Amino acid sequence: MTATAERLAAPVPAPEPPRQARWEPWALGVLLVGTGVAYIWGLGASGWANSFYAAAVQAGSVSWKAFFFGSSDAANSITVDKPPMSLWLMSLSVRIFGLNSWAMLVPQALLGVGSVALLWGTVRRYFGAAAGLLAGLVLALTPVAALMFRFNNPDALLVLLMIAAVWAMMRAVQDGRTRWLVLVGVFCGFGFLTKQLQVMLVVPPLALTYLIAGPPKLGKRVLQLFAALGGLIVSAGWWLAIVELWPADSRPWIGGSQNNSILELTLGYNGLGRLSGNETGSVGGGGMRGAGDAATGAVGGFPGMGEAAGGMAAGGMAPGGGAGGGMWGSTGITRLFESAQGGQIAWLIPAALILLAAGIVLRGKAPRVDTQRASFIVWGLWLLVTGLTFSFMAGIFHAYYTVALAPAIAALIGSGSVFAWRHRDVLWVRLVLAVSLAATIAMAWVLLGRSPSFVPWLRWAILVVGIVAAVAVLIPAVTRGRLAAAVILAAIFTGLAGPTAYAIDTINTPHTGSIVSAGPSVEGGMGGPGGGRGGFGGFSGMADGGNRRTDGTGAGTGTLGVPPAGMGQIPGGATVPGGTTSTTDATRGAMGGGAGGGLLQGSTPGAAVVSTLEENSDQFTWVAAAIGSNSASGYQLATQSPVMAIGGFNGSDPSPTLAQFQQYVAEGKIHYFIAGGGMGGSMNAEGTATAISTWVTENFTATTVDGVTLYDLTVAG
Repeated sequence: MTATAERLAAPVPAPEPPRQARWEPWALGVLLVGTGVAYIWGLGASGWANSFYAAAVQAGSVSWKAFFFGSSDAANSITVDKPPMSLWLMSLSVRIFGLNSWAMLVPQALLGVGSVALLWGTVRRYFGAAAGLLAGLVLALTPVAALMFRFNNPDALLVLLMIAAVWAMMRAVQDGRTRWLVLVGVFCGFGFLTKQLQVMLVVPPLALTYLIAGPPKLGKRVLQLFAALGGLIVSAGWWLAIVELWPADSRPWIGGSQNNSILELTLGYNGLGRLSGNETGSVGGGGMRGAGDAATGAVGGFPGMGEAAGGMAAGGMAPGGGAGGGMWGSTGITRLFESAQGGQIAWLIPAALILLAAGIVLRGKAPRVDTQRASFIVWGLWLLVTGLTFSFMAGIFHAYYTVALAPAIAALIGSGSVFAWRHRDVLWVRLVLAVSLAATIAMAWVLLGRSPSFVPWLRWAILVVGIVAAVAVLIPAVTRGRLAAAVILAAIFTGLAGPTAYAIDTINTPHTGSIVSAGPSVEGGMGGPGGGRGGFGGFSGMADGGNRRTDGTGAGTGTLGVPPAGMGQIPGGATVPGGTTSTTDATRGAMGGGAGGGLLQGSTPGAAVVSTLEENSDQFTWVAAAIGSNSASGYQLATQSPVMAIGGFNGSDPSPTLAQFQQYVAEGKIHYFIAGGGMGGSMNAEGTATAISTWVTENFTATTVDGVTLYDLTVAG
């Protein structure tokens, strides 16, 4: 047996955290400053980003009640469909610095810098400075991370909290103190208050890691995990309990629920429904009257929409939806590598899995409490559990969800590659490094090939440099001395050139709407603003449907798929028979933007509309009401006055009822009703949004201002 083999077989525990080298603070400073500059650069170009959340941020900045509940408007008609913790940070910033995109988005960018720093510290503690820096660099340059840390969705805070949970768990593995386990639970509880059950995907990896590697005896480890559970319940449960116990008539409706219950939202629309696809209130769940109507060419009582719904059911609501996936695209083990998701996250997944296996084998003879093996276990289980859940979930799925995989991939690449490199004198380890490079080359070749006009020379450069690096790793003499640095640089280029190009494109491109993705447009998917060729539920392309480049005027420059022939506009922003088939603002409503907004894109009111809404605005509780949160959002952000979002995000929530709305009108609380937007009218003919729209159109007179149809509710028709 060689000396190296004997060393690997010996049960030697992981070393203590290495001392700091002179170069490390400078390298870390460059990483964090570079990340901050990249994430903050040009943030203002994205405007309100996701105006659904931006409106709630504005509301929370002027009303503490709206702040606490996460209301869409300061008059507290309805909440967003997530808990409010991520909104709290942005709302506090807006309270301090005023309402603008910078005040809202800079905190998100700083969460990205914090995530990179925390991941660096967590990986460095057990694998050294080089591993920590590489992990931080991979996270910073992951395309979907560069997108979501520059956006106002809850995912930015969620990622930071999940990394923090792993940091605390690894400290618990190191010394066995219960306080670290409680802190793990607290971080997971805060993650619940950020995006509900998604944080629970990291809970099994955390618990199993401590059961395997925690220092105390098994019985105490189990009790400590119950302490962690207690920390989770307390840190998340206080807010849930207050919301549930608060009288329903004095708080906002819980957006996304059908029964005004945060527990229903947690377990249904944002919980088990995401796995099963049975999401009441979703455009793909209870909110759409499904297969029977589609078969007869009618959806929600509107003949002629069957073609669109059939396309959604057969082709998948998700970009590039494939067979067998229902409304949200194809499911299966290859889902993360498909066109819609691949460029966001898949570049280094094969290499991460290969290095994970190698790392566990290399620490195979180490003691049970070995921290390096525990690190591989927790990051590896995070990647596997979350990745498999995303691959097979039948409910709502968007490509940007994959940002939750980025920390695990980055940690495995940083720790696994550096750890394997340190054992490169063993033949099979060199083979593992070469295979991981080959897998990375193959992924880059495939992913860059889906956008052939985007930096066309890059895939060839990666191919050539990657092959040279893979061959060089197999030659022991080349991996020693001065040539080793060249091999390392070639390997880093191979792994990060593609993601970096995508990240740069993402940073230089404004993103707005509810469905966004990183990088350039890709074939067969919706990568990049402007959408892809795969379409969205039977529509070919969907630029204005929530993921678009802007030309400086706010207008989408992509192409919205043309609706089926003979379909025009209806109240609620969708379409009815007999209308135009053009792709002007008048026909974008169901999915896209235009002045009135739509399901996935916020409204962009002109000056005349804003002036009309602002007239005597202090005399009304709501200056206007509109169907769907995105339709309402732009008017609210422009006027900074409450605009009621009828039916919540989809327009399908039963709030307010027709009777409640009529009472508000009789009491003079609502000034205008804005026609257009949302999908409540088109998806459910018996829904409250349709009933309210019908009542308004039958009893009040319409006027058109800047192409927007307004009904003055203070003057009967």
